[in-house]
Amino acid sequence: MAGRIEDYALVGDLETAALIGTDGSVDWWCAPRFDSPACLAALLGDPAHGRWLLAPAGKTRCTRRSYRGDTLVLDTFWESVTGTVRVTDFMPPRSPGPAPEGGPRIIRVVEGIAGRVSMRSELGLRFHHGSIVPWTRSVDRSTVASVAGPDAAYLSCGPGVDPTVTPDRTTVEFTVSAGSRTAFVLGWRPSHTGVPPTASPAEIDATLLRTLAFWNDWAASLRYEGPAREAVLRSLLTLKALTYAPTGGIVAAATASLPESIGAQRNWDYRFCWLRDSTFTLSCLLRGGFRREAVAWKDWLLRAVAGDPADLQPLYGVEGQRRLPEVYADWLPGYEGSRPVRFGNAAVDQFQLDIYGEVLNTVYSAVRAGVAVDPPAWALVAELLEYLGTRWCEPDEGIWEVRGPRRHFVHSKVMAWVAADRAVRLARVAGLRGSVRRWQALRHEIHADICTRGWSEEQQSFTQYYGGHEVDATALLIPRLGFLPADDPRVLGTVKAMERLDEHGFLRRYGDVRDGGAHHLDDLGGTEGAFVACTFWYADALAATGRPAEARAVFERVLAIRNDVGLLAEEWDPVARRQLGNTPQALSHVALVNTAFTLYGTRRHGRTATPRLAVA
Repeated sequence: MAGRIEDYALVGDLETAALIGTDGSVDWWCAPRFDSPACLAALLGDPAHGRWLLAPAGKTRCTRRSYRGDTLVLDTFWESVTGTVRVTDFMPPRSPGPAPEGGPRIIRVVEGIAGRVSMRSELGLRFHHGSIVPWTRSVDRSTVASVAGPDAAYLSCGPGVDPTVTPDRTTVEFTVSAGSRTAFVLGWRPSHTGVPPTASPAEIDATLLRTLAFWNDWAASLRYEGPAREAVLRSLLTLKALTYAPTGGIVAAATASLPESIGAQRNWDYRFCWLRDSTFTLSCLLRGGFRREAVAWKDWLLRAVAGDPADLQPLYGVEGQRRLPEVYADWLPGYEGSRPVRFGNAAVDQFQLDIYGEVLNTVYSAVRAGVAVDPPAWALVAELLEYLGTRWCEPDEGIWEVRGPRRHFVHSKVMAWVAADRAVRLARVAGLRGSVRRWQALRHEIHADICTRGWSEEQQSFTQYYGGHEVDATALLIPRLGFLPADDPRVLGTVKAMERLDEHGFLRRYGDVRDGGAHHLDDLGGTEGAFVACTFWYADALAATGRPAEARAVFERVLAIRNDVGLLAEEWDPVARRQLGNTPQALSHVALVNTAFTLYGTRRHGRTATPRLAVA
């Protein structure tokens, strides 16, 4: 059985990632990319669906673990009556080039610290999300190959370690004493490319040093010196780890189908890139001082959305793919019985009005930060606005990707207003003044519509959708987006209403303020935990409305629920005190960074550049 969601640490190579539990088992690994089928999928089932265990014989949980400095290199310590051992796990960032030279590798170095410890490695690969048992054979004394169709994986064992190969797994039993070390390398490559060369101990040591240097050098660019600096840096390192380096796309999470409600149906695939996160992510990277990553993310965004504005999607693949069909993996029992297990995401076909605002707000934020935007991008802005002008008054599925009837969601309308507002502002920079009056009129029309139909005098708050009684945490973004000033009575009333969404100090996404109860906009059933990003948004809103002490208390409360290596999933169950949803969640970590800067950042930690237009 898989561990708790918070039991997992992340290692990655900027193209894919693996999750390693406190029991020393790699229970999730997709190869060669984030969105490829998993070849270790025990996270959504059991060891029979693929895992790689490396731990002292008979041990079920490590003594302690941590990342080594400001890196993604994980050190796990095991202490027993016979001795102490350290396992160092990492994935070296790949060199540019085809998969045979640059395929993903998980490297695990076992080092004796004291005494003698009996160790056990057990690898059972299962290609295509745990459904295909590969043909496994010994290549030579220290190398084992597993092949099925287009996929191949090779396990290389250190000198003096003899693997035992059976049709469904490879096991190694060995003893490590103080001062000795051995290494294991598991690499994926296309099955037609042949057996890779075995790395020597010296080469593995050199690879570890290069990996440490890569992450430490990257982390040194951080531009933040306020409280919780370690949490901010770890969040940015996690965001970097979720970046697909070849394109600059950033996946929402490394996992698929981890449940928002244990045992229920709210299980989604988050290994894709969402437009809804684009502005938050750009702001997070620029504030942190990571301009190159921000530019790469902006460039990915503009490439992905290029084309007919009517074809704009809520999410795309890491390379900008548009076809992401959702399928059920009936052979997987799901995390703690949470079914169905889904791969792909049907939300790709939804109409989400807010994404037009997200795209234009991202372009605007980039320009304000001095990031160059070329003339074709301005043409895209104009096309998006023209299309939005014909559709903003329609209902949609909204930011929470409701699998139910479309509604006139207030946040969707606010983001339509944002699109018009940012287009007006950009027009002054881009020289598109011929359209400004039309866009100003659209901006005014949308604003009036929201204030008339989205505001409840009875509840003294904005509602989740026109005519509804529920409130939605996205309304906390209204002052940040510039729709209304923070001291507007309607903003103050809405922030006050959000207190009814509080669940033991954390915020749900939405609910009915009349009875404080949670509800769902679909018929999938189940409950869900508090939404981590929404709780950070609440802290931002408290700070903006003159309640800084309360804002800091909320911020500290969320910091306390990070796992032992600083990671956050999508949600938190404050009753069961456990993380829920896919992990690590990019939006949770982006929100952490942005809230830290909101509460503690100063101008001396960053610089706002003058907007400029790129010259063709």
